[in-house]
Amino acid sequence: MASKAEARATGPSGGDAPRRALDPRRLLDLGPAQGDGPAAWRVALGVAVPTLALLAAGRPGLIIYAVFGAFIGMYGRNEPHQLRAIHQAQAAVLLVGGTLIGIGLSAMGIRPWTLVIVEAVIAAAGSIVADKYRLKPGGPFFCIFALGACASVPLAVPWWCAALVCIGSACFAVLVGFAGWVGNRTWLPGAGRPVAPAMAPAVLVHALRYLVAVGAAGAAGILLGIGHPYWAMAAGAVPLAAETLGARIQRGIHRVFGTLAGIGLTGVILLPEPSMAVLGLAVVALQFPSELFMARHYGLALVFFTPLILVMTYLAAPADPGILMTDRAVETLIGAATGMLVAVGIREPSVPRTVGR
Repeated sequence: MASKAEARATGPSGGDAPRRALDPRRLLDLGPAQGDGPAAWRVALGVAVPTLALLAAGRPGLIIYAVFGAFIGMYGRNEPHQLRAIHQAQAAVLLVGGTLIGIGLSAMGIRPWTLVIVEAVIAAAGSIVADKYRLKPGGPFFCIFALGACASVPLAVPWWCAALVCIGSACFAVLVGFAGWVGNRTWLPGAGRPVAPAMAPAVLVHALRYLVAVGAAGAAGILLGIGHPYWAMAAGAVPLAAETLGARIQRGIHRVFGTLAGIGLTGVILLPEPSMAVLGLAVVALQFPSELFMARHYGLALVFFTPLILVMTYLAAPADPGILMTDRAVETLIGAATGMLVAVGIREPSVPRTVGR
């Protein structure tokens, strides 16, 4: 008889995730604490320092590049310092790479349809990289989100200046994550998780999901004439990061309701028309609760993450807050629905089981 370990879900890189149905009772469950406080403080510090430095320099429009660089701190949240540094360096290929590609596309004045194609292809490639190195948070979400956001924001500085802000912020976030090593100075020989086969069938199927979901969501956003199609593409990728069908549907539902609640909080922040300095401080304040709840309840984390993203978008390209919030709501619905449909339509490849004697 096959062992329990053999029957357990192995996720996208293992190719045998179970088809568990969604349990509606679990939508409101708050997961167990997993070192969330220290992780949230690290990420908040990684965001706060470059953000406050840019505010002091009078350049709030560059905060978007600093924040995307600082998101490197989200990776390896509960790992030993050496392992965290390794995985953050691997994640930098995706996150910083996506930001730099977006900056380059903005400098080139890329057209929306070209952006959809680029994002869909990068999403598939990023999925393979994330699955191969088993990065957590899983999937290419932050990569394609940074790419789309930076490609859609007009450059107010030379491209290399925006790139340096992102790279500098990412380096600082890695240093913050590694700083605790100074206290114990332990070193793990051969630290690192075994990598998954990059061309495993389940890895390729998972990449196909991202290609289809991101491309379809972006196309729908453009055809409907909404102003921020990259939000639909990012939302389309969100459900696919989970390892089972039920978890993917739950994640998509969390995305919708968490975003809608977050838009309400965004209105409280943006509609009174506060100063740019106050908005910059809001970005710093919102990062801590976003990361605090990210692993325990994705929908609750989005109540804070949504205004963080909208506020830093507003700082980079001021626009009517009502339009921003409406676009965010509609494109989230489009993207999340697309991602869930793709999750249902494209399943894990079947893997032959060996039956013991």
